[in-house]
Amino acid sequence: MSQPARSSSAPVPGGARHRLVEVPGGRIHLVEQGSGPLVLLVHGFPESWYSWRRQLPALAAAGFRAVAIDVRGYGRSSKPREVEAYRMLAHVADNVGVVHALGEETAVVVGHDWGSPIAANSALLRPEIFTAVGLLSVPYAPRNSFRPTDAFAGIGGSEEFYVSYFQAPGRAEAEMELDVRAWLAGFYAGLSADTMPPPSTDGSLHFVPQGARLSDRFVNDPLPSWLTVADLDFYADEFERTGFTGALNRYRNVDRDWDDLAAWDGAPMTQPSLFIGGELDPSTTWMADAIKAYPTTLPGLAGSHILDGCGHWVQQERGDEVNRLLIDWLRSLPDHRHHINNPANA
Repeated sequence: MSQPARSSSAPVPGGARHRLVEVPGGRIHLVEQGSGPLVLLVHGFPESWYSWRRQLPALAAAGFRAVAIDVRGYGRSSKPREVEAYRMLAHVADNVGVVHALGEETAVVVGHDWGSPIAANSALLRPEIFTAVGLLSVPYAPRNSFRPTDAFAGIGGSEEFYVSYFQAPGRAEAEMELDVRAWLAGFYAGLSADTMPPPSTDGSLHFVPQGARLSDRFVNDPLPSWLTVADLDFYADEFERTGFTGALNRYRNVDRDWDDLAAWDGAPMTQPSLFIGGELDPSTTWMADAIKAYPTTLPGLAGSHILDGCGHWVQQERGDEVNRLLIDWLRSLPDHRHHINNPANA
């Protein structure tokens, strides 16, 4: 059963609305716009439904029902206390619950950053519901034989890989919640094409020196061009209210996910798919082998697009370009061809 969201000062694109929907694991807050085939948009870390603010009106104008959720642990969605409540299976169940709560039987699912593996696993585990999948920034990589925390422990030499740094409850929160707005600004800038440190800079944003903090690698730059002061205020207000624990608990389940998904070891994802990454995004460059394996792992791939000079936040850095790629792909899907609007409306 759905219900109106509590009053919120959160900005929404014209014609969009906030909703809270009940799912088996609690509630999911979402923002929706348009009518037509359902496109479920799943954000990553540390973001919210708001990271899709440029996609909602464009998809709606193109003849789709665009729905951007707050992933559990974020925004106004449920925030269970137990770390294990954030395992991948729970996120897949949330996505299924949202589709059903909206009165739909199927959806295309599109994810960015952590939302990309959540979208991929939603399609992998529930192919009868998620009929196509779009992946932004983080390539699809099937489960393999290496336990994730063991693999991460071997990365970085004397420094600590950021996923390992996030594992202990409370540790990363102490750094991030000291000054939420400044931490977010530094993190967004550090992975944006126009503000990220040059390659010659000593050290990477993804590694933490012994005894240091991740934010010690941040640089004092102006905000990225895609991020206004009002945008940063919105994100900061959300995390000032919720804290970061729910968001970080996603990282704390990588080994549980590895155990839970054993039956899908090496499994390809066969639905129609699309990948969009940034040329300067470490998630793209570090996982180049995963992209090369797409003919095997994504046999339904319609296109793999690496955007020149783009960083990690692709749908915010390059909103118009990502919208065009998404809409062209969505319109090409067999079930959607009869919903095509005039391209001038997109």
